[in-house]
Amino acid sequence: MLGLILTLIRISDINHMNTTTAHTARLLITCEDKPGIVQAVSSFLYHQGANITALDQYATEAQGGRYFMRVEFELDHLHSRKEALMQTFATNVAERYEMQWKLTFVGELKKVGILVSKVDHALLELLWRHARGSLPCEITQVISNHEALRESVENFGIPFHVVPVNKDNKVEAYAQINDMMQGNDLLILARYMQILSEDFVAQWEMKIINIHHSFLPAFVGANPYKQAYEKGVKLIGATAHYVTADLDQGPIIEQDVERVSHDYNVEQLRELGEDVERNVLARAVKWHLEDRIIVDGNKTVVF
Repeated sequence: MLGLILTLIRISDINHMNTTTAHTARLLITCEDKPGIVQAVSSFLYHQGANITALDQYATEAQGGRYFMRVEFELDHLHSRKEALMQTFATNVAERYEMQWKLTFVGELKKVGILVSKVDHALLELLWRHARGSLPCEITQVISNHEALRESVENFGIPFHVVPVNKDNKVEAYAQINDMMQGNDLLILARYMQILSEDFVAQWEMKIINIHHSFLPAFVGANPYKQAYEKGVKLIGATAHYVTADLDQGPIIEQDVERVSHDYNVEQLRELGEDVERNVLARAVKWHLEDRIIVDGNKTVVF
């Protein structure tokens, strides 16, 4: 019954979103900073009949730096004009300023797959927010290397699959997971306690978000809360980042911390840390889904 209720809530929210965002698109731009970029983009949208509803920009230097822009706009009959709009922008604006750019359409929900092991807090936070309509996406499936969370996931009406992973079958297991996840726009590691292979990561470049249970670059590796306890930390944190071949070194999307004192034990640190983890991951995922993140080298610009 819980799964049915949550599914109905999710469908209702998605239908509402589709009717209210069918004419909305987002444009992300990165290029060398030059005079006239804002005018060129806004003039292009004006002549297309679009109404700009949000515009954010950032330049790394006052003159001659890197320039970043996020524009959200509304345009009637957007779906039927999609290809022509992209081609015209590429020819008339993007080529002139040598832009790296991406145009996304809000009504086209991103498809998301989740990987998890046994710990459920980050996963359940995502599923709950998704069921409530605050994560605008379609969660296609959850894959785990354990059976432990099947009931929790299926209660949300989300397909759950187990792909065991051990030291002897990693190549085959990751190939299977990769095949199963095809068609998704984003993968989320919601405390998936396996190290993905370089080949796997290469096929999902900047399309995998991980939550790390410490304030990177501190306490990398196993038992971070034990490491933190032994160091006598006064802050507990979490980091959400894109996954790259370099373990826990990908571009950071979001971080947060909570103050602790000397009388916290390891379990209390873990409990508080998991609270930070769930919220940091949810924010990072939401920002990705809303096209608020531009990756620049090993950094991100988040609007």
